Amino acid sequence: MAETAFELQDRKTDKELYSYQQGAIQQIFDKFETAPPDYHLLYQLPTGGGKTVIFSEIVRQYLKLHNKKVLVMTHRLELCSQTATMLTSFGVVNKVVNSTANLDDQEQYSCFVAMVETLNNRLNDDMLDISDIGLVIIDEAHYNSFTKLFKFFENSFILGVTATPLSSNKNLPMKHNYNELIPGETIEALIENEFLARAEVFQYDMGLTSLEIGSNGDYTVKSSEDLYGSTAMLDKLLEAYQKHSQDKKTLIFNNGINTSIQVYHTFNAAGLPIMHLDNTATKKQRQQILKWFKETPNAILTSVSILTTGFDEPTIDTIILNRATKSLTLYYQMIGRGSRVLNNKSKFTVIDLGNNGYRFGPWGADLDWQTIFKSPNFYVDRIKDDEEIEGAFKHAMPEELRKEFAKSEEVYFDIKDTYVKATSKGESSKVVLERSIAQHAKICIENSEDVYDALGLAKQLGDDIDQRIQTYAKCISRSTHNFISWLKDDYRKKLNSYLRQNFDRVFEEIHGYPPED
Repeated sequence: MAETAFELQDRKTDKELYSYQQGAIQQIFDKFETAPPDYHLLYQLPTGGGKTVIFSEIVRQYLKLHNKKVLVMTHRLELCSQTATMLTSFGVVNKVVNSTANLDDQEQYSCFVAMVETLNNRLNDDMLDISDIGLVIIDEAHYNSFTKLFKFFENSFILGVTATPLSSNKNLPMKHNYNELIPGETIEALIENEFLARAEVFQYDMGLTSLEIGSNGDYTVKSSEDLYGSTAMLDKLLEAYQKHSQDKKTLIFNNGINTSIQVYHTFNAAGLPIMHLDNTATKKQRQQILKWFKETPNAILTSVSILTTGFDEPTIDTIILNRATKSLTLYYQMIGRGSRVLNNKSKFTVIDLGNNGYRFGPWGADLDWQTIFKSPNFYVDRIKDDEEIEGAFKHAMPEELRKEFAKSEEVYFDIKDTYVKATSKGESSKVVLERSIAQHAKICIENSEDVYDALGLAKQLGDDIDQRIQTYAKCISRSTHNFISWLKDDYRKKLNSYLRQNFDRVFEEIHGYPPED
């Protein structure tokens, strides 16, 4: 082996590499020795598994064994700074190539750390000598912004690292840019060996069919803000927090700044300790907010995507997905923010208000990353759409309301099944709502002493009625806003009329005796 022309400092960290990390390093070095010098290798490891530790040790060992330099690319400023600090702790003297960096002394460095856009500008201006770069490491390699720089490193070994080897662009699969994938430890294995915390997930059945999909393949900010900024959704979020995460350190992810601000005002009005953070905050404001979040035991932070990468706060107890996403990568990144272990922390809470678990499966499921890498479209095309997800929901009456109907053994009515059975017999679709009204009336009468009690209970069935009407409208393929509004009003009028006209008869059928006068 050629001796390096650069000196390494002693390691300043006493961090010991775990066996799975050492195994990954050995696999990657085997490729350095056996693969062509311009090979493109992709390494996958879950968030929290220590990707930065692994590639920092790789850089240290590579510089010992090769008379070549190393370049590490990141896509965010925070990651750039964290990577440089980690490399320094491993004894690797490095130069951060940012917009203000003076590169006059670049020949003195064996390792460079750069943000992708800044590096692109410096390379196009011919300000950085990359002729002796032997290894290029790309952090968060699933982002496609890096690929435009590959042309500069046609003779370098490229190592991409990511938690999710699935491209952020369906038309630019990672297999086109990397020769091979090495999968690391699974989330379940890391949990079992106490390297990650286990997620306790609370899923809510959400109606998301009003969301629109944008050109990037994910839900648009506007349609998300229209839905999640509504009073009903903000109330649902607050209720979910109070039920599952009261007084716990909580990080909320939203799709849109306006939604996050509304979340802030909703929680603040409830007297809860909350702050809002988005990408318009200054560096000083961001530091102050994150310091407060770290030091406040029951802090709540509502944010807009910017904390999905480059943010490690092990004291987080709860992650709330106050948004839906079509991105498997984003889904794993958001939940991964709560998976860091700390002292006796072995589990954390996830509240899913976006049907994300139904869409992708449980966080930590044993995904076949090799198949996803080789055939990404096969995987993506089989992700359930919202209509399919919501079609499987069985609407559950809220617990507090269910208590009002305690004398009824069953309060659920299957609109879809009733519709299928009725139409197969040649009956009009109208009988579906007639039977639904009769069932609603029955449970009201079962739990009432007189017609006035029954009418009072019927008023509390608003959400249940709306859900049935929405399902019915889908069955008959009519979903205009005016038509659905008319159906909801008409249903309520007919339910009240049914109760007034049939209370005595139904009461006697149920109890075997007439109601008292």
